[in-house]
Amino acid sequence: VQLVESGGGLVQPGGSLRLSCAASGFTFSNYHMSWYRQAPGKERELVATITSAGVTTYYVDSVKGRFTISRDNHKNTVYLQMNSLKPEDTAMYYCNARSMDYTYRWIDYWGQGTQVTVSS
Repeated sequence: VQLVESGGGLVQPGGSLRLSCAASGFTFSNYHMSWYRQAPGKERELVATITSAGVTTYYVDSVKGRFTISRDNHKNTVYLQMNSLKPEDTAMYYCNARSMDYTYRWIDYWGQGTQVTVSS
């Protein structure tokens, strides 16, 4: 199983970035996909989630209206379009895949993360 994030970098406040997470080794279309972030000295927080079929999305209040999560089940990839970036968005961003097995236990896969730094 692999989740490989890309697209992070340094951007000025008000700028945009598009994160990608390429998945392999599992049935991508069966998994809900999420982006989490963790800033230095802070706990990891859920940023956005998209359900397996891409019908429903969730966003933490602090990114609503600025970030958009999407997925392409043919390309086994999930995206996070980030607009109007703020310094407080600076963090390591992680891709997560979650599903439930036949015993009703959650299965979680994580990527290694991609750094996003918002600074002038």
